[in-house]
Amino acid sequence: MAKYHTVFIAIAGLLTSTIGASGADQPGPSAADQVQVTEAIRSFFAAATADDLDKLHAVTAPDFYAFDAGGRFTRDALMDLIKAAHAAGKVYVWTVNEPEVHISGDIAWITYVNHGSITDAAGTKDVTWLESAVLQKEKGIWRIHFFHSTRAPEKK
Repeated sequence: MAKYHTVFIAIAGLLTSTIGASGADQPGPSAADQVQVTEAIRSFFAAATADDLDKLHAVTAPDFYAFDAGGRFTRDALMDLIKAAHAAGKVYVWTVNEPEVHISGDIAWITYVNHGSITDAAGTKDVTWLESAVLQKEKGIWRIHFFHSTRAPEKK
């Protein structure tokens, strides 16, 4: 009986070390994927800046939604909100700073600080937002499924 117990322990140890080694051999996310995730966010802002709904559709998933400006918006509703602000004379500057990209398979999430500004008839006001997004790689392209933006408190 002790002989079988020893064999069982040896097999269990071998399996454990094999599984651990297999996990260690898995490639991590590529630097190219991390750059592509960040660039997807920059493309999202470029589309919003230009009121370009087609470009926004190209970088977002059909089921995209955002938590922004105190509400939940589909991609078309978010573009409508931005277009209305532009029509009212507002100009937004959005940036992606200090991005942290995390990738697990075909899912990525990014967090970053958006140091930008809002210009209107009263002048230009510097604004900082804390933002995050969830993306999925579909046919080799990272598309945004979810976006969240929270305005950071003003520094006094």
